[in-house]
Amino acid sequence: MRRTLITGGTRGIGAAIAHRLAADGHELVLGYLSDAESAAATRDEIRALGVSCEIVGADITTDAGIAALFEAAGRVTGVVNNAGVTYRYAPLVETPTDEIRRTYDVNLVGPTLVARAAVSALAENEDGGVIVNISSGAATLGSPGEYVHYAAAKAGIDALTKGLGLEVASRGIRVVAVAPGLTETDLHAATGDPGRIERMAPQIPLGRASTPEEVAEAVAWLMSDQASYVTATTLRVAGGR
Repeated sequence: MRRTLITGGTRGIGAAIAHRLAADGHELVLGYLSDAESAAATRDEIRALGVSCEIVGADITTDAGIAALFEAAGRVTGVVNNAGVTYRYAPLVETPTDEIRRTYDVNLVGPTLVARAAVSALAENEDGGVIVNISSGAATLGSPGEYVHYAAAKAGIDALTKGLGLEVASRGIRVVAVAPGLTETDLHAATGDPGRIERMAPQIPLGRASTPEEVAEAVAWLMSDQASYVTATTLRVAGGR
């Protein structure tokens, strides 16, 4: 039995990952922060597939929130560290201090705390388990003029993946990451740039943005037995950019 906790698992890429893992028979626990309506809708969609699915409202930047997630999840075989946030596209000099701090809290501090809790949870399994961190193509591009601080936080996710993967390999726990590039989600409109996909697509060698489902396929493979010899590395899903 595979049972997986997905943070930020009820919208966008997270919801696509949930649907893809459900197709592989994973029981699911989906964390979300505030959009209870979307969370309930995703849960109901997963249950309609005949798969067990629970949702938990929790803030991954707090110890209490992380404890609530793992208590609800119980014995897990995998954790997808997906929760993240961006607020706007702007040069760093124009970005307020509180946005920078919150970006690091949600995109780096929170995932680090989740990964720490995941190691403790997975260590209880005879065969360990898998942690998949969701990074970003921005980690290596730097995203000048858009969100340098977000890119820096995601670069931290790549370092977390490498270091923690090496640290816990002897315990049977694999730690890997997926770095999506430009992806068709509502993120762009929510951050004030609904035309970003069309504007950025010509810069991508494959000439288009990815779908959330394409990112989810990479996550599903990394969590499968077919990727049993893959750890401490980041898989880029960014159309060649």
